[in-house]
This record gives sequence, structure tokens and C-alpha cells, in this order.
Amino acid sequence: MLETNEETSLFFKDGEQNAAVKETEEKRVPTGIGDLDRTIEGGLKEHSVTLVGGSAGAGKSIFCIQFLVNGILQYDESGVYVTFEEEKEAVYSNMKRFGWDLADLERKNKFAFIRYTPEQVEKLLKTGAGIIRDVVEKIGAKRIVIDSISAFTLLHKTELERRAACLNLFKIVRNWHCTSIVIGQYLSADEKHDSTAVEFEVDGIIWLYNIKEGDTRIRALEVYKMRGTKHAVKTFPFEITSSGVQVYPEESVF
Repeated sequence: MLETNEETSLFFKDGEQNAAVKETEEKRVPTGIGDLDRTIEGGLKEHSVTLVGGSAGAGKSIFCIQFLVNGILQYDESGVYVTFEEEKEAVYSNMKRFGWDLADLERKNKFAFIRYTPEQVEKLLKTGAGIIRDVVEKIGAKRIVIDSISAFTLLHKTELERRAACLNLFKIVRNWHCTSIVIGQYLSADEKHDSTAVEFEVDGIIWLYNIKEGDTRIRALEVYKMRGTKHAVKTFPFEITSSGVQVYPEESVF
């Protein structure tokens, strides 16, 4: 839980820090990622759906798999990774550099990797996403990552259709009693960014930036939206270290 001091008060709007440090009646699901949890009242709301968005190379997949791995290793909460694009072997190999042995976690029935096309998921939704539901029930999953929701929404031509599809997907995921993160692929997530159907329907939005400053790039994180949560209103830097994502809420981006 956040401590009330001059540093943390800078993260919140005037008069909000006292509410932010109170014990919440709703259960929180810690991400276990650096110091992020203390800027969002201890973690994501249980059974919520959060969008983690950004451009290519922003660190979205690492962030989200770290959320699943931390759930398994730190909180004994199994996780499912549903992807429309990534190859299993490549993901497992890439994540080993952070010390995350996904194959071992899979053998222990703590982690599941599911690869479908967006069209297949669309068909599954019409039957309650039975196969994914069966995997969730088999391993007792409490956390789900969907990579990426952007590919899923491309199946629908109009904004109304995309919004309805997202509502259906999120309703099913919540019915499984899982806390979920959906990955969004965006060219930019700056002030000029146009909101999409997904952004209106999710409970929270975390933007990951990969900002170019001179001849270097700086990574930054912003908690843009978090329903029912007194969250940080400051954009702060983060790094991808040998153990995954590490955020620095007290520091400034520039």
C-alpha cells in the first residue's frame, strides 16, 4: 500500500492521495511489475480488463507475459496467453532471457499458450469460446493475456460492430473470473491519438511509449485510465532489464 509522503502525493491530483492510500474493499490483482502496483492502489481490479497499448518495440509483450509469470510465481495464479500472431517457440525462446521458463510452467499446468487466428476466436465466441474456456478451467487460470485485440477488431468493418465484438469478448472473459490484459498495437499513443472502440470498453488503459530524444530512445509508461482507482497521473520512465520491466514512478521522463 502506498505511503503518504511528499513524493507519492506528486503522482495524484490534489486531494486524492489520502483516498489512494486507503485499504480498498475490492480485491486487487498485483502485477508484480516494479513499483507499478503502488501507483494503482496495489494492482488491477479483480476480473477487470486492461488495455496495454503502444507502438512496435514499446515492450508490450514483455510487460504482459511478466504479468502472467509474476501471477504464477508470486501469487500462485495460473495464466493463459492467447495470441493471434506469435509463434510459440519464438515466444518461449525470447522470454528465457528474462529467466522465465514458460515450457516448464506449462508442464506444471500453470501456464497455457493458445494460438488462434482472429477468425477462429470470432467463431469460438459464438459458442462461448469453449476451447479457451476449457483450458482456463483445466489449469484454474486467474489471469489472461490476449495478443492482440487490434487484430481481432480488424474483423469488423464499423465502429459499432467493433464495439459490440469487444463487449462480447470482455463479457466472456469476465465470466471466467479472470483478470485480463489485452494488447493494443498503435502507431502512436500521444495526445493526438484517436480513441477506439476498445478503449471505451476496457476498465483500464496503460500506455507504453518508446520516445526518441536526440539519437536515443527513452521508454515511458502512463496509466491513462483505471476505473475505480486513484492512479498516478504522471508519465514516468521504465526500463527493460534482465529480469523484465522495471518502472520508476519517482523519476521524470526528461
